[in-house]
Amino acid sequence: MSSSVLICDDSNLARKQVLRSLPESLSSTAQLATNGEEALELLSQQNFDLLFLDLTMPVVDGIGVLEGIKAAELSVNVFVISADVQPEMQSKVMQLGAKAFLRKPVQKELLHHHLNEYGLL
Repeated sequence: MSSSVLICDDSNLARKQVLRSLPESLSSTAQLATNGEEALELLSQQNFDLLFLDLTMPVVDGIGVLEGIKAAELSVNVFVISADVQPEMQSKVMQLGAKAFLRKPVQKELLHHHLNEYGLL
C-alpha cells in the first residue's frame, strides 16, 4: 500500500526517529515539516494519508494544527507523538480528531500496531 506521509516535529532528531520507525513502504514517501505552520501549508497543497504530529512546537503547535485540519475539513489520519502525556492533553487531541496518541520516543512495534489497527499498512 502506498501512502503519503507527513512528519511534523521541530526536533530533527525526533523527525528522523519517526521516519526510521515507519515501514519502508511509508518512509519512502514521507515529507517533513519543522513546525505547525509548515505542516498546515503542506496539508493545504496536497493530500496526505498520515500525519505524525508533535504537540510542542514554535509558530503553530500541534493543537493549532489539529484545529486547522478540523476547520478546513481535511481528511488525514493524525497520530500525535509527544512527550506531553497528561491525560487532559491526550483527551483533547482525541477530541480534535487524532487517531492515536503515542509517547516520545515512539516505539516501532506500537506504531506498527496502530497503523495496522486503522488499516494503514
